[in-house]
Formats: sequence, C-alpha cells, structure tokens
Amino acid sequence: MSCSLSYHVSKFLADFLSRLTTVLGSLASFTKITGSSDDDWIDRLNHLWTVVLMTLFAVVTSSGQYAGNPIECWVPAEFTGAYTSYAKSYCWISNTYYIPQEEPIPRRVSDRYNQELTYYQWVPIILMFQALMFKIPNIVWRMMNGQSGVNMEKIIILAESGMMGDPDDRMKNISHLAKYLNRWIQTHRNYRYNFFVKMKEKYSNVVCFCCGKRDGTFLTGFYIFVKFLYCANVIGQFFLLNAFMATDFNMFGFEVIENFIYDRNWRESPRFPRVTLCDFKIRQLANVQTFTVQCVLPINLFNEKIFIFLWFWFFIVATLSFGNLFHWIYYIIFGENKVTYVRKFLKVSGEIHTNFDKKLSRKFAEHYLRSDGIFLLRMVGKNTSAMFITDLMQLLWKTFKEEHCSVKNGVTEVETETPLMNGNCHMGDMEPPSLKSKL
Repeated sequence: MSCSLSYHVSKFLADFLSRLTTVLGSLASFTKITGSSDDDWIDRLNHLWTVVLMTLFAVVTSSGQYAGNPIECWVPAEFTGAYTSYAKSYCWISNTYYIPQEEPIPRRVSDRYNQELTYYQWVPIILMFQALMFKIPNIVWRMMNGQSGVNMEKIIILAESGMMGDPDDRMKNISHLAKYLNRWIQTHRNYRYNFFVKMKEKYSNVVCFCCGKRDGTFLTGFYIFVKFLYCANVIGQFFLLNAFMATDFNMFGFEVIENFIYDRNWRESPRFPRVTLCDFKIRQLANVQTFTVQCVLPINLFNEKIFIFLWFWFFIVATLSFGNLFHWIYYIIFGENKVTYVRKFLKVSGEIHTNFDKKLSRKFAEHYLRSDGIFLLRMVGKNTSAMFITDLMQLLWKTFKEEHCSVKNGVTEVETETPLMNGNCHMGDMEPPSLKSKL
C-alpha cells in the first residue's frame, strides 16, 4: 500500500516538475519569453521588461562587488598589508554603520548597531529575487489557463501566423480557428438550463471571480486574479525593500523629487552612504583591542542610482497595472460592453441590418460567446489586427446563426414565421412577440 502511494506521489511530483520546467525553461531564451502572446502589454511590462531590467541591474552590481574592490578602508598606520586585507574583508562581510561627519560617533554599541547598513552585500541576490517575483504571476497564468479547455497561446500563434499569409491560407486559418472556438464554446456549456443555472450565470457575470468553465467565466476570472497578483506584487516590492534596506523606501522617490524642486544639493543619501564606519576587535595575547575604521563603499554609488530608478519604475508599473486591472474589470463586469464589442465588428462586416439582427447579436454575445469567448477574442485582437478579428467574428456569427436560426420546413428555431433570406434570420420591419419574450 505504501509503495503504491509513494509511486503515485512521485509520479504526480514528476509531472508537476515537468510542467514547471517547461514554463521556467522559457527564461533561458529571450525569444521564448517574448513568444508568449496570451496577455497584454501591461502584463509583459511586468513579467518581461521588468525582469530583464532587474536582471541587468543584478549583473551590474555583482560585477562591481566581485570584479573589483567593493570596499576600501582607512586603517591605522601600524597595520601591515595582511591587517589591511583582514580589515576590508571583515568590514565587508559584517555590517558597517553610517554616522554623518558632523556628528560624533556614539559611545554605546547599541546606538551604532541601530545605524548599521545590512543590505549592500546582498543587492544582486535581492534584485534576482525581485525579478523572480515579477515572473511568478506569468508562470501561474501559463500553467493554469489551459484548464479552461483551450490553449490560448496556440490560438494566438495560429492567428498571428495566418494574419500576413496569402488570402487562401489566411481564410483557411480563420475558418479552422472559428470551428475550433465554436467546438470549445459548445463543449463547455451547461446542458441543463433551469432557474438555478440562470441565477448562477447572472451571478458569475457580475462577480467575475466566480470562475466556472460551464458558466463561461473561468478565463476571465482567472485572468483578473493574475492581474491582481501583478498589482499585489509591485506594491509588495516597496515593503520588501523597506525591510531589506531598513529604511523608509516608500518615500524615497518623493524625497528625490523634492530635492530637485527646491534645488537642494544631493551629494550623499543617508540610505546609500559612500563613507561608513566599521568596528572590529583583534585579540592579541590576553588583550582584546577594538578598532574603528572609516571605509568607502564605491558600490553604493551604483546602488543609489539603481534604486532611485527602480522606485520610479515601480511607481509607473504600479499605476499602469492598477489602471489596467480596473479597465479589464470594467469590460468584464458590465455586460453591455460585451454587446458593444461584438456589434462593432459585426457592423464593420455588414452583418447587422435589422432590429432583429441587433437583438440576436445580444444573444450571440451574452449566451453564445459569453465572457470567456469575448475575452479570448479580445486577446486575439490585441495581438493581431482589427481586420483579422472582424473576419473571425463574422465566421462565428454565421456559425451561430446556422445553429440557432436553421430552417426546419420553412420555420426557424426562434419561432418566427418568416423564412430565412440569404442565410440570415430576416425579420423585415416587424418582430413577432414570441421573439421579444425570448431575447
């Protein structure tokens, strides 16, 4: 029994690690990272450009630490070369402390301890950790969005490849894509349609976080959740740097702006001092001597500029991420946005002629495509062109009308007595009462 359980657990872990390795493998190739098009440019600003930027900064700071002398100390004249090397190594691995030149050095050790700088040795590591944190929401999205039953990345790649091909191949790609999307929509649909299903669908449309495959809200709800992860991550970066540098990093950028506005001299920041002090003890026979030396941290010249830039970068990314989150929530929650989006492309393709077509387009958006279908079309449109999404929408519209307005002995399924004309449910100038009750 235990052997069987161990086998299943090990198999599950192997499958999970295989999927995780596939996703993380994209980090090794810049082309693979940029090849993921199943998100928008705000997402890529978080998980691509910010990750590349912070990795570059980590390389710069690590080269400054390990390629040269990260610290230089002014030692007493009696120190030999070995003593000087020891002092520099000790002050680098331990924490120096900052006291302004015009202030006396505190006598109490606890006062000196409160002024210690604890971050400068770990800057490359913390930058790489921050880069990983910016990548995690994208890893979650790429690993889990396939649970909706559709491979968004493959669909968008197919759409992009067929966008610039010759007309015949382009129409074939659009036709295959429309058939695939129609099959996906029909597969993930509620087979029973009663009062509880109706209430659940309405509730899911309003509260997009209620992810349900058969309610047509799984992709949209999960995407909003990933958007929330991006926003939470970028805000958490400020608090992370607060704890890491033991300073009020949240206000750092505002202080820099204030200095520029009032034309103050910005020679040295107390957060990134270049001249610090270091205490160390040397045991000589029965005596223990304490030395206080003054050290220079050239690396803080780079750290200061890097973290000033990162503060403004995080502020811009946070503003854009929150704006983008509310933008998507607005488009997803309000059902009229779905109808407007669908009608825009149907009007361009000349598919809406009568009031019946307008009402049928509402049913097409709310009950056929639903939130997930429109979300997928929006993603395809963001990564292709308006012309491509217009043709794709037109084919889905025709498929929808063939299924819902098919002629059976001269009578349509929507209980109209007017026969189809040119494959459309033509109502003329009048609309029967039975249709109004259904739509």
